[in-house]
Amino acid sequence: MRVGLVCAHAGPSRQVDGPTVGTHQHIARVAAELAGRGHDVRVYERRDEPGQPECVELDGYRLERVPVGPPSPIPTAELVPYVSEFGRWLAERWSGDWAPDVVHGHYWIGGVAAAHAVRETDIPVVQTFHSLGVEQLRHLGQQYNGPGERIPLERALTRAVDIAVAQCNDEVDELTRMGLQRTSVAMVPTGVDTGQFHPDGEAAPRDQRARILSVGGLSPGHGQEDLIRAMRLVGDAELVIAGGPPAEQLADHAEARRLWELAERTGVADQVKLVGAVPHDQMATWYRSADVVACTPRYSSAGRVSLEAMACGVPVVGYAMGGIADAVVDEVTGKLVPPGDVRTLGVTLRRLLADNAGRFAYGHAAVDRVRCSYTWERTAGALERLYERVIGRRKPVEKPVEKSVEKPVEKPVEAA
Repeated sequence: MRVGLVCAHAGPSRQVDGPTVGTHQHIARVAAELAGRGHDVRVYERRDEPGQPECVELDGYRLERVPVGPPSPIPTAELVPYVSEFGRWLAERWSGDWAPDVVHGHYWIGGVAAAHAVRETDIPVVQTFHSLGVEQLRHLGQQYNGPGERIPLERALTRAVDIAVAQCNDEVDELTRMGLQRTSVAMVPTGVDTGQFHPDGEAAPRDQRARILSVGGLSPGHGQEDLIRAMRLVGDAELVIAGGPPAEQLADHAEARRLWELAERTGVADQVKLVGAVPHDQMATWYRSADVVACTPRYSSAGRVSLEAMACGVPVVGYAMGGIADAVVDEVTGKLVPPGDVRTLGVTLRRLLADNAGRFAYGHAAVDRVRCSYTWERTAGALERLYERVIGRRKPVEKPVEKSVEKPVEKPVEAA
C-alpha cells in the first residue's frame, strides 16, 4: 500500500516545544511503523530553511519537503495563503510514477492541502485534526488565538474527507456535532514509545520534597495557573513546570513572568519551579523524578503527557476531559477531577502525595494500561485497517463477465 502523510507545517528542527511538535512526532512514528509493516510511505511537510534537501530517507519512509512559501519559519495563520499552492505541488508530484493509494492529512492545514491535491482523483482522504478550533474556542474563550479561517475550513474539510480520525471520545462527539456521520469517524488514540518511556532508568535530580510535575507549552490554556493556586492546599511539595522556551529565555517570556507573579501573590513562590524547554528524548527522566504528574489543560485531544507519564509508572491527576479522561482510569491509574475545580485539584494532590501505597498501585496499573492499549504498534495497526477500508470503498466494482453458453444444436426428428 502506498501512503502519503501530509503535514503542511515545517518540521520542528529548531523547536523543542510548541503546538506542532507533538503532531510531527506522531506523524514520524506512524510513518516508521507503517513502513515496518511493508508499506511504501512518504511524508510531506513544508521546507522552511534554504538549502534543506528536498528528499530524506528516514526509518524506512521518505520525507519530502515542499518548496512553498518563504524558506523561513512562519506562523500557522500566515500559511493559509500557501495551502492551494501546496496542494497543486502535491497533485503534480503524484501525477508521475508514484501516487498514493490513500492520503492522510494531519492538522487542519495539512488536511486542506491534501484534499486540494486529490480533488480530481479517486484517491481517498483520511484526516486527523489533532485539535479542533471550535473546541479550543469553547474551552479557551478570549484566550483562543487561532486564525479566523481555521474553523470554517475545518467544517469544509469534514465534508471533503472519506473518514476522520479522532484521538479521544470527546473529539468523536465534536466531529459528529460538526456534521460528520458517526460511521465516518474512527477513534484511533495516539501511541507511546514504551522503549523510551518506561519505569526503569535515570531520573532528573530532585530534593527531599514531594514533586508534582506539569508538562506543556507556556501559553494560556495549559492550566499551570490552576496548579499554582492549588499548591496552597497541597502542603510541603514542589511544583515543577516543564515546557515553553529554553530556560535562559524564561525571564523575557510573558507567560513565565505571569506565572511567577501569580506564585508570589499566592504565597507559593518557593514551591514553584519553571525549568523551560526539555528535549523530548529527555522527558522520561523528568517523569521518573515525579511523585505525581498533573495534567490540567483546558483542552487536550490526545492526552500525550498523561500517557507518557503512565508509561513511566507515575500516577496522573488530571482534568476529566479529552484524551486525559480516556487515558486515566479514575482510582486505577490516577485521579480525575472536574476541569477548573482548583480546590478539588489541590485536595486530590495532597491526599495522593500522602498515600505511598496508593501511588505505587496506580503506577503499576498505569504501566500495564499503556502497554496493553496505547502502543504505536496498536495505533499503526488500526490505521492500516482503516486505510484498507477506505481504499476498498473507493475501488470501482468490476462487473462480472458473463460467459456465453452455446446451446446444443438440436437434430431434426426423422419421420418414421
